[in-house]
Amino acid sequence: MHRYLTQINHFICRYTVRKVYYLLFATMLICLGCEWHLKSTEDTSSVKSVTIERYDRLESLYLTTGDYSALLQMNKTYPMQTRTLIEDVLRIGQVNEPDINTKFLHFFKDSTLQQLISDVQKQFADIEDLNKELTDAFHQLREIIPSLEMPQVYAQIGSFDQSIIVGGTTLGISLDKYLGADYPFYVTHYTEGQRRLMTRSMITPDCLSFYLLSRYPLAAQNPTHEQHDRHMGKIQWVVNQVTNRSVFENDHVAYVDSFMKQHKDISIEELLQDARY
Repeated sequence: MHRYLTQINHFICRYTVRKVYYLLFATMLICLGCEWHLKSTEDTSSVKSVTIERYDRLESLYLTTGDYSALLQMNKTYPMQTRTLIEDVLRIGQVNEPDINTKFLHFFKDSTLQQLISDVQKQFADIEDLNKELTDAFHQLREIIPSLEMPQVYAQIGSFDQSIIVGGTTLGISLDKYLGADYPFYVTHYTEGQRRLMTRSMITPDCLSFYLLSRYPLAAQNPTHEQHDRHMGKIQWVVNQVTNRSVFENDHVAYVDSFMKQHKDISIEELLQDARY
């Protein structure tokens, strides 16, 4: 009888240990699930979107109505952007000159530029598509170059001069350069080849190209034309990969594509940094 009770007690102990084991195992799975969920939520919430700041709207308001409050907000909220626009894009003087605001206003009194301002505001009234494109593209870029900082992006109106302005981690998009291949001013002032690149669809590829070029400049101090074209071929090839589009097609891009298919051990960052490739 004692032996029988001992066997029963032993069975109960084994059953209890096994039950506790399964309970602990289930608890561990739940904890892991909670931890994964928290990490997943955290990762999602930490993803930074690219939203184009509408500096161009303040600029447009001041240049069409002379609204002084718009000018004050330009200088207060966007001092770097205003300085860059006046000194580097328009090149009409120094931002601290006493009469610079008058110069700025009079510069855009030209009827062609007034029409430009109106056309920009109409064509780019809604830019959610560009915000999504830039967000997706820069997230793709961060996956292959994790150290790359997400830029702060803003829109401005220039004078048909520069398209993308890079200052540190800031990207300025001159919307006046992306009004479409058939825009009347373009037709009379640019070649057909140039006009094909002056479209809304080129904003994201251009932003990527100029930003990458600022981060990975050509190492040679006095590069030859061939060295410059080869380096640009690398940049353009990366942009094609990130956007999943054949945006740029030329011999140098084709060479890089063939080279990278044969050298899968070379990272994209190594490709951009090393002049030997």
